[in-house]
Amino acid sequence: MTRAVLICAALVVVRASAASAGGINLAWNDCLGMGGAVNRSFACDTNSGANDLYISFEPPVDIPDIRGANAIIDLQSAAATLPPWWQFKNPGSCRISSLQAVGVGNPHGTCPDGWQGLGIAGIAAYNVTATVPETPFNRARMLCSTVVPATVALPVFAGTEYFCLEVRIQNTGTVGTACAGCQEPACLVLNEVLVGSDNSGDFHITNPRVSNFATWQGGAIGGAGCPAAAPARNRTWGQLKGIYR
Repeated sequence: MTRAVLICAALVVVRASAASAGGINLAWNDCLGMGGAVNRSFACDTNSGANDLYISFEPPVDIPDIRGANAIIDLQSAAATLPPWWQFKNPGSCRISSLQAVGVGNPHGTCPDGWQGLGIAGIAAYNVTATVPETPFNRARMLCSTVVPATVALPVFAGTEYFCLEVRIQNTGTVGTACAGCQEPACLVLNEVLVGSDNSGDFHITNPRVSNFATWQGGAIGGAGCPAAAPARNRTWGQLKGIYR
């Protein structure tokens, strides 16, 4: 049985019909609705460049006053343990500085920027077995957030796919290092986008607009293999703001 088949055995496809109201998408290089790719293949032959993963959302209703968003991504490797190449952020990680978040719509992305050029993004947490022992050995959970200045509240409208944030995975440490595992298939699932507002409440968007998963090195077969992600812990907007205090 191939690694790709093995990864599919533990995975669940989650797709939405075109009639669904609102939802979330995940894709490489651009928002999914604007031509972003579901799979990213990389020859793992250079330390330069990056791989850009786009999180986008369609609000379920018009929201006049969004302040930011909290996104949760689960990653699963085909390997039995998460390779060093996928170890980021935490002390002692092989590629500690190779994971960033971008909160301003990339010039190469074409869906509307929900933050109108004012987004400030960060990776608030990258949980692996070493930091959260109940995390399976071949998985990681990434908490990403975007906020806008406290004096700003922005409108978004149902029926439009908006850029939420971009996760940038740098190629540093790929060649000539001990950070092995770049060629291992993997799958990433966007579990939730929490959109916070001033006065309209919190919007926990979990259903896919089209597809809430993306693969690395063909990490799934026929689009049928992404982690059966554990439910995300619902956070209030107050908790989200607290991440950056």
